[in-house]
Amino acid sequence: MAFTLPESNIPLDIDFDPEYLRQRFAEDKQARLRKDQLAQFQGLSDVLEVDDRDPFSEPITREPVTEELDVLVLGGGFGGLTAGAYLMQNGITNFRMVEYGGDYGGTWYWNRYPGVQCDIESHIYMPLLEETGYVPSQRYADGSEIFEHAQRIGRHYDLYSRTYFQTRATHAEWDEDQQRWAVTTDRGDRFRTKFLMRCNGALTKPQLPKVPGIGDFQGKIFHTSRWDYAYTGGTQAGNLENLRDKRVAVVGTGATGVQVVPYLAQDVKELVVVQRTPSVVQPRNNRKTDPEWKASLGPGWQYERHDNFNGIISGHEVEGNHVDDGWTHLFPALGGQHLVDTPVGDLPAADQATIAEVADMQLLMGAHARVDEIVSDPATADGLKPWFGYMCKRPCFNDEYLDTFNRPNVTLAASPSGIDGITATGIVVAGEHHEVDCIVFATGFETGSGPAGIYGYDVIGRDGNSLQEYFSDGAKTFHGFFTHGFPNFVELGMTQTAYYVNFVYMLDRKARHSARLIKHMLDNGLGTFEPTLEAETDWVRKVRESNEPRMAYWGACTPGYYNGQGDVSKAVFMDVYNSSEIDFWNMIEDWWEAGQFDELTLEPSRSALPVG
Repeated sequence: MAFTLPESNIPLDIDFDPEYLRQRFAEDKQARLRKDQLAQFQGLSDVLEVDDRDPFSEPITREPVTEELDVLVLGGGFGGLTAGAYLMQNGITNFRMVEYGGDYGGTWYWNRYPGVQCDIESHIYMPLLEETGYVPSQRYADGSEIFEHAQRIGRHYDLYSRTYFQTRATHAEWDEDQQRWAVTTDRGDRFRTKFLMRCNGALTKPQLPKVPGIGDFQGKIFHTSRWDYAYTGGTQAGNLENLRDKRVAVVGTGATGVQVVPYLAQDVKELVVVQRTPSVVQPRNNRKTDPEWKASLGPGWQYERHDNFNGIISGHEVEGNHVDDGWTHLFPALGGQHLVDTPVGDLPAADQATIAEVADMQLLMGAHARVDEIVSDPATADGLKPWFGYMCKRPCFNDEYLDTFNRPNVTLAASPSGIDGITATGIVVAGEHHEVDCIVFATGFETGSGPAGIYGYDVIGRDGNSLQEYFSDGAKTFHGFFTHGFPNFVELGMTQTAYYVNFVYMLDRKARHSARLIKHMLDNGLGTFEPTLEAETDWVRKVRESNEPRMAYWGACTPGYYNGQGDVSKAVFMDVYNSSEIDFWNMIEDWWEAGQFDELTLEPSRSALPVG
């Protein structure tokens, strides 16, 4: 159709009407908006009808401990594991780790549902591959392989002897006189530690929608992070033999639902896929790791691959495309340079914004075309098409999901308002009652309730200040690590560092940087570090300003965790520094190499307690 840029009047060769799509996007958003926004969800542990116990490990019995430490690491996912690994690499051994699960892995400990895989190439997602001498078996590793790698890191760095599993922190408070954090746990443990590293992760607390009648259901209910193989039979590879005479509803069609639906459909008698918001689902093209390529890998191969991947998605000129996946093709396409001959950066700002919008829409139309190519029933195909900006939700990559809707035992039950209710015998969606024996919630994890809500405890800094209150209007850090008024506290989650796709790479880099600062403190007899208020305020301003160009896009998006279910102030990326990851980590290296630490206040140790 004929469409020209607003300032330069350069024509764009596209086969869709942007104005029509804008209207459809607005209608979709309005249909899905809810007044309760984030309040529409509840924690899994808050729903008595759903079992929140750990089905994967036998209960651990032990006596409470009281210990004096150099470092306490809260969390045993990849954030905690990389923190432990870099502490060990720096010769820091007087530390403990506390983990709620029965083993390492975090998300990969809890998520053991059939079909669970990573959507980032394993060779750049799984950390410390060179250090542990491991190369993943396939491009996108199964969850079991990722979990095994978490255990491998624990063994390689002798972390098991330093970790208390099935243990939650309940309170952390700074003791100014002793220059120590006092931390308690739900087992009665009392730790006093010089440095506190919080690595609990962003995806920690499973959530369910608040659904009327959930307590009336007479069948089986569970969350995908508490998969009940005793009920379903089978393994993560499938063969759910106990479901062959069962009618099952799976609620949720985000990344988890997209992965689990094909496996359920293979074995259940009937499957009802309950969809509130469809996902963009593109090809995955998984394959085994090439033995010849594996044999050719030399020293530094993983970080070279990181730099290549991050360079492409951050818009840098790089040599080749080593990963060559959906992400490395997506981000350049979002720039829209393929739409015009003139360099996009040379065009007026209004034209650049329009090109970005049209490029996003073009990608979405490609996803629609894929649905039409694969799904045979036109009504079902239409129901599976997302009508929102391509990046409003995290795109999914799966080769079996769309095909699953061609099976005679699979029904799509779609409603923009979600579930109407649950009865003793089934689930009601869009006014229609579906008789089911089992309901599986693939509804993800809590993302917007703030630190205390997600982690289950508060951190009390100097003068009794609450981190929950201090972060009530957004995170406040220096470089995404350290917070004024909370000495020797390190946040290793997704706070105010540059991040696009590969969450574990960010965790690895944060752990590495934090561990070397702690070593510097211990080696030099220093008692506390803390950012100046000026440095923190300046960094917060930069982070907020970096996100201003994205606010209009998020504001127009259909509700989801990316935009705080419609409350953009609670958007998951509000506290991410919107910058090139390459540039950000180069800045961190330059700051470290300068060795001035001007933005930190360093105080000498006043305590006679041993360090080292």
